[in-house]
Amino acid sequence: MAVYTPVSADDLTAFLAGYDVGAAVSFKGIAEGVENSNFLLETTRGRFILTLYEKRVDAGDLPWFLALMGHLAAKGLPVPGPVVDARGQVLQVLNGRPACLIEFLPGVSVTEATPEAAREVGAALGQMHRALADFTAPRPNALGPAAWSPLAARCNGRLGEIDAGLPDAVARGLAAAAAWPAGLPQSTIHADLFPDNVLMLDGRVTGLIDFYFACTDARAYDVAITHAAWCFSADGRQFFPERAAGLMRGYLAEVELSAAERAALPRLAAGAALRFTLTRAYDWINTPANALVTRKDPMAFARRLTWYLDADYSGNGPEMMGG
Repeated sequence: MAVYTPVSADDLTAFLAGYDVGAAVSFKGIAEGVENSNFLLETTRGRFILTLYEKRVDAGDLPWFLALMGHLAAKGLPVPGPVVDARGQVLQVLNGRPACLIEFLPGVSVTEATPEAAREVGAALGQMHRALADFTAPRPNALGPAAWSPLAARCNGRLGEIDAGLPDAVARGLAAAAAWPAGLPQSTIHADLFPDNVLMLDGRVTGLIDFYFACTDARAYDVAITHAAWCFSADGRQFFPERAAGLMRGYLAEVELSAAERAALPRLAAGAALRFTLTRAYDWINTPANALVTRKDPMAFARRLTWYLDADYSGNGPEMMGG
């Protein structure tokens, strides 16, 4: 269940009075997602998403996120732009929570990736990176390599309760991350471009959504995160090279990676898998059994981590990655 903060009809009417979007026709909570309260709003002028930002999102970061989304939407990318109210503002307060009205985009999230879908996503990621060349406002990556050892420590020695092999996989991942690639070209990155954050319709990407982990980091790391998210079975047990080839073919048609970036991809991908292993493990251990949030299996990314660490690249890392 995703809707945490209720919105009454009277609250909605008062909120919409500040916008030129027409009167509400229908309004319902959206079950997908766990970070915020999201509602699908249909008015006499169109469809919108109303988001109330819950406490897991730092309100101080919201102007940066909304500026990023507005920048990409203005560049013509399929990103939901924030709607400006009569005062020229995009961020409001509703029922005690920061709130924003954003554009509705058509399409559905991918449930089973195909090589063709992976190619389209790779191209969309490359287009996004090109569009962000002049978005220079920085935001540090709070979940970068410096955060991984402390996050593992906050699992309080309980990783083995999830799976007997998990402590060793995490230890190997942390050891590999000690030689983290440096000096790679930086950009604002999405950092969470999973299939459920991409909308598609008739085989084309119609929406890139959920930018709330976006930050400044190596653009090749964004490619590596997307590779880990799209190129394996959901449980992480099977790698699909044809998806990887499609993803990289789509991306490289838009952005040319340097030799250093290509060489770094396997290590960056192992780091990406470690990052999601650790955040999922922390949530798995610390989320109460009766919580509304559905815990995600850390082993799905621990298996990816092991694959990246054990793959025999033989000096051909980019080729193994599909590039």
